[in-house]
Amino acid sequence: MQLSLQDGGLGAGHGVHSTAGVKLGATLAVEHNTVKPNATQIAHITELLGREPRGLEAVAVSDAQGAPLVLRVASLVDDKPFPTLFWLLDPDLIYRIDRAEGKGLIAEFQLRIDQDQSLQQSMRADHQAHIALRDSYLSEPLRERLGRLGFTEVLARRGIGGIEDFKRIRCLHTWYAAHLVVPNTVGSMLDQYWSS
Repeated sequence: MQLSLQDGGLGAGHGVHSTAGVKLGATLAVEHNTVKPNATQIAHITELLGREPRGLEAVAVSDAQGAPLVLRVASLVDDKPFPTLFWLLDPDLIYRIDRAEGKGLIAEFQLRIDQDQSLQQSMRADHQAHIALRDSYLSEPLRERLGRLGFTEVLARRGIGGIEDFKRIRCLHTWYAAHLVVPNTVGSMLDQYWSS
């Protein structure tokens, strides 16, 4: 499947570049399966993180050259639940979101959401879809292990970014990482913010 960023994603047209230096108005490859990252991607991920990645299952979104932008992470890491399914990796996007959060964008978005029932309903649907997607990646042995450890309900209650209150924003990075895989309400709000 291909994701075109020409239609507003990633603040298209605003000079955002991927880690490979490719303007993010290009088409990104979006992977939705269990293919492990290759050795080149793992080296790149390790360099960006400054450590070996833990719980890495797949590169969920990469640029046209294969450089990872979003990682898919296991739901159980070192026998602890890890409800954050997608992890944003691109340093330019991370910096751009850091700056927006530093300017109070979470509070601004939260105020809009608090005053708009349709946004709240959309966010609830986003969280429920995210929980279903995370569940679809669980192998039967992992599902059994989660059950034995008592973590099945923990994951069933936590949506994007591991949040339990489906009307709250905790982190724009996790929302945007998930948005690059499956478009969501808060990611779309961020795209609109960047395009204005």
